[in-house]
Amino acid sequence: MATLEKKKETQKEIVELLKASDAVYLTDYKGMSVAQINKLRRSFRQDGITYKVFKNTLVKRAMEEVGGYDKGFELLENQSAFAFVSGDPAQPAKILKSFLKENKFPQFKGAIIEGSLFEGDKLEALSSMKSKDEVIGDIIGLLLAPISNVVGALQSQGSNIVGAITTIAEKENN
Repeated sequence: MATLEKKKETQKEIVELLKASDAVYLTDYKGMSVAQINKLRRSFRQDGITYKVFKNTLVKRAMEEVGGYDKGFELLENQSAFAFVSGDPAQPAKILKSFLKENKFPQFKGAIIEGSLFEGDKLEALSSMKSKDEVIGDIIGLLLAPISNVVGALQSQGSNIVGAITTIAEKENN
């Protein structure tokens, strides 16, 4: 009975993590030392990302309960550790990419971001993805660019018109 209660508690914890997350990254931690896992966990924690090891069956049940994670079920095999992200969905990919420069493991299995599955070969693309704030900044810049161009054109056009009128007026006076 105690084991069943513990499993239910763990599943409830996973459900809460999933509900609070914008993305979930899955890694296979096989081959990693405890020191390496702790180092990676600290790197994630510094950016407000929760990195935990859970049983795949409990995660699958929690994903079914929350809904929208069906595409990720195929990744739930072998030894899995999960990074739960609320905020910038690209940040875990950047952390993993940096970590993998010095370490052979973990293997990136994939990520589920807003219901879309990004499999293991997409780590590079995910790590170069812009944050939501950067994208909004780019959009604002694009929206403001035509206004700046119009203002600039009007100012230069105005100076050309004034210059042309001045030139014509000077010719008529001579």
